[in-house]
Amino acid sequence: MAEVFAIVEHRQGQIRDITFELLTLGRKLAKNLNTKCTAILFADDAEKFINKLRTQADRIIVMENSVFSDFNAEVYQIALAEIFKKESPFLILMGHTAMGIDLGPSLATQLNIPFSTDCLDVQIINGKLRVMRSMYDGKLNAKILLKANPSYLITYRSGSIPVEMTNLNGDIVKFETPINAQPEYRKFIGYIEAAVGAIDITKADVVVAVGRGIKDRTNLPMIEDFAKAIGGVLGCTRPVVDAGWLPKEHQVGSSGKTVKPKLYIALGISGAFQHIMGMKNSETIIAINKDPNAPIFNEADYGIVDDLFKVVPVLKNKILEIKQAKGIV
Repeated sequence: MAEVFAIVEHRQGQIRDITFELLTLGRKLAKNLNTKCTAILFADDAEKFINKLRTQADRIIVMENSVFSDFNAEVYQIALAEIFKKESPFLILMGHTAMGIDLGPSLATQLNIPFSTDCLDVQIINGKLRVMRSMYDGKLNAKILLKANPSYLITYRSGSIPVEMTNLNGDIVKFETPINAQPEYRKFIGYIEAAVGAIDITKADVVVAVGRGIKDRTNLPMIEDFAKAIGGVLGCTRPVVDAGWLPKEHQVGSSGKTVKPKLYIALGISGAFQHIMGMKNSETIIAINKDPNAPIFNEADYGIVDDLFKVVPVLKNKILEIKQAKGIV
């Protein structure tokens, strides 16, 4: 059976994390299909990426040319179409990122293959592809069985699968580049980093997230003090943002940000599916909720069934006591 392809995404000399998520997913799907997972690398200097990739894929198809020094959707589309004609993969995986959103639809149209965007899960059902997609700004997650076709293309949301590193020794296959210059009508000029707010919860090692269980915005200072005491940042669910208690940059979930901190503490969060999708890959999850049947406990490594307003002050004081005893300011 034809292979599973994962498109390598790199920026300013660094492989982006989504690449290793795609390769993790690609290997699992390839195993189910009894086929191979192939990484597709376009670069001006492929050697600086190959060693990190060849242990994570059965093989790497490489096109090396200065035209790939920076991402250009038109250039990638031409190159991928050339590879597709020769290889006819079963599935092409790319990240649901600015790159994937730009490249995916036009490539799928050119190749005339089924395309699904912003996928949270991918499964093989009787040789067909079933995906789960976030729709209507995260209000609905739909399972969709794509029509039968020899090939498919999807964009996959970052943070939807924990990365699993392997120790393969993938074969390197070099292809000639079918284009040597960026099209005149669309050229790469430069990167302008998006402005971030006071915090970036996606980079935090500790996230303390609140849900409707905090009852009122006047209770936020207590949670903020707690987060500060343990070196964390404040996250929240969508209802908290909708109520105007915190800005959207704090929102965790399928319609917010995906986080993978070392520690995630969920306070007064019931655990709606949309929220779970944004934090389920955290290393350690602690949940505090009065409802013993709250779905969040199904994801938590540790749970406390109690009133968060009783528990949080005790935890804060205990943590400060320990820090003081160890001389940690």
